[in-house]
Amino acid sequence: MNQYHKIIAQEMHLRDQQVSAVAALLEEGATVPFIARYRKEATGALEDTAIAAIRDRFDKLAELDKRRQAILVSLSERELLTEKLNNTINKAEDLATLEDIYLPYRQKRRTRATIAKEKGLEPLARNIFAQDGRKIDASPFVDPTKGCESEDDALAGSRDIIAEWVSEDAEVRTALRQLFARESTIQSKLVKKNEENGTKFKDYFDWQEAADKVPSHRLLAMLRGEREKILTLTIRPHEEKGVRYLHRKFVKQNDFAGKNVTLAVEDSYKRLLTPSLENELRNNLKAQADKEAIAVFAENLRELLLAPPLGQKRLMALDPGFRTGAKLVCLDGQGKLLHHTTIYPTHGGEKQRQAADIIRRLCKTHELEAIAIGSGTAGRETEAFVRGLNISPDIIITMVNESGASIYSASEAAREEFPELDITVRGSLSIGRRLQDPLAELVKIDPKSIGVGQYQHDVDQSELKKSLEDVVISCVNSVGVEVNTASAQLLTFVSGLGPTLAQNIVAYRQENGPFLQRKQLKKVARLGPKAYEQCAGFLRVRGSKNPLDSSGVHPERYALVEQMAKDMKCSVSELVANKNVREKIDLKKYISESVGFPTLNDIMAELAKPGRDPREAFTVFQFAEGVNSIEDLYPEMQLPGVVTNVTRFGAFVDIGVHQDGLIHISQLADRFVKDPAEIVKIGQQLKVRVVEIDIPRKRIALSLKKMQN
Repeated sequence: MNQYHKIIAQEMHLRDQQVSAVAALLEEGATVPFIARYRKEATGALEDTAIAAIRDRFDKLAELDKRRQAILVSLSERELLTEKLNNTINKAEDLATLEDIYLPYRQKRRTRATIAKEKGLEPLARNIFAQDGRKIDASPFVDPTKGCESEDDALAGSRDIIAEWVSEDAEVRTALRQLFARESTIQSKLVKKNEENGTKFKDYFDWQEAADKVPSHRLLAMLRGEREKILTLTIRPHEEKGVRYLHRKFVKQNDFAGKNVTLAVEDSYKRLLTPSLENELRNNLKAQADKEAIAVFAENLRELLLAPPLGQKRLMALDPGFRTGAKLVCLDGQGKLLHHTTIYPTHGGEKQRQAADIIRRLCKTHELEAIAIGSGTAGRETEAFVRGLNISPDIIITMVNESGASIYSASEAAREEFPELDITVRGSLSIGRRLQDPLAELVKIDPKSIGVGQYQHDVDQSELKKSLEDVVISCVNSVGVEVNTASAQLLTFVSGLGPTLAQNIVAYRQENGPFLQRKQLKKVARLGPKAYEQCAGFLRVRGSKNPLDSSGVHPERYALVEQMAKDMKCSVSELVANKNVREKIDLKKYISESVGFPTLNDIMAELAKPGRDPREAFTVFQFAEGVNSIEDLYPEMQLPGVVTNVTRFGAFVDIGVHQDGLIHISQLADRFVKDPAEIVKIGQQLKVRVVEIDIPRKRIALSLKKMQN
């Protein structure tokens, strides 16, 4: 890795020492959350996103080196590797340059040029390409036994060879690659016979714009239209610019040879270079669009996972439905199932009266503190029914976004957790637990099923998976996990654990009862010293005799805190409880080679609020009464809403009518907005104004203009 340090440091505007420290820690088996939280002195307090970026760049550079070595081996085995070529290959700093260098030597399928060479036309091609004034005589190269029937055949074959030479020139490819990147236009056209099936791509039936300016969402939409055979797509600059460059570079004379070279370079541009460079540009644009889309998805997921938890409240959860009724569950503060049944609040008559009686009775029996109602089909109607019961004002009634709940209820994890329960009951459980602790519940669901982001099936799936896993891991470890109540799925994302150790922790808990202190983790099967080092600081043991066990202070720093307490002539418990004592501590006394102010300040913050949850406090939200469908809307109407998705072109908002409205980026503020994330985030509660309603297309346009405080 050493050879990469300077490259990465320069690219990311970091000090060499920071990159070297991250590299060393990663090689030792440290995780990104552990490095970010407990090795701040070594890294210069780099955030987890920066550490992950360094890790990913190391991986990319390693891939480049792997390809470089494969090329060198191939050339060496074929006795084509010269000292000059070896040096050129070793100096290549990116994959495109490396492949350009290798292109003339790559083992190819039979091309028009290789066929011409088989006919013995390469010397003729060299004579023509030289354009040195000699008379070109193609007749000696006519040989019907080799498939060359005439002088015209010989000249055409020689031009094929020249065209391939031109297309494999590394300098040419670099220059034209820059031209394609700088001046290409993306054009989409309708495939006429498929017009009826492509109405959702109507905006792109005849569209063009500069390729270097196309927004990621628009490019991904056009590429999807092309994949579904609704659109045809070209991404290239004006042809004459590329051809003109080749003329200047290769055409030296206006004689017979020069005219043949002219024909050859024009053929090279149209037949070989343009398809190759257009495909390369497509891949680059797609990769950039993927990167942007994944970044938006990741940020949305982060906001969703870190949504304010209601906390350990006893609650009722309802998964509504018209025909099948609402599946009802009651949960205790830890999410344990107390009761489940089905009620029919939207059926009217006796069934509705029975539903009311059941809800009132269960609220009293289980001393419930909240009612969570899924936001899907019949959600608003069920919410109106529950609110109409005039239950105690102390009971919170709120809608819960149920995206992905059905995915979880049918999953292997749900079957393992509740093998005896019907799939619909599991869905209600998920809704209730999502209100208690969104993070703990949502980690059980594939992030792509949660309902945030756009074009998640169109982007690079391995990059998406890696990015979203990083977000989940970051969120889980930033909040911390209570080891005695966490599910195996949640524990899986704790630094240093993974599925096997997570299951082993749950198994230990079931066999031996709850953990009483952190160091008991060392008794868990296969949880060795390295895993303990990585996970211990992120696992909480509430109720432990040692107050540090419920905090984010790492066990490796317990002795340091105990020394602080000893110096203050008090116990660690008293140090935690007494702010005045903590304020008297002189942190400079505790600085050492491995401990500096970043770690000491973190320790003091944890002592002030051990195990503090960094998420915001929960606030109750309620949709406008009497507005349950798109037909209830009218222009200029003002409504409360919750942001459900943020994209590059705007934000989608749930206003309680079973169809999210869109606040276009131009309607987010009375000023220019470059990125919607500057103004809104997922889960944000806001008041919007209805601008336009299109009932047939189920589209609602919203605005925040002139509505900001």
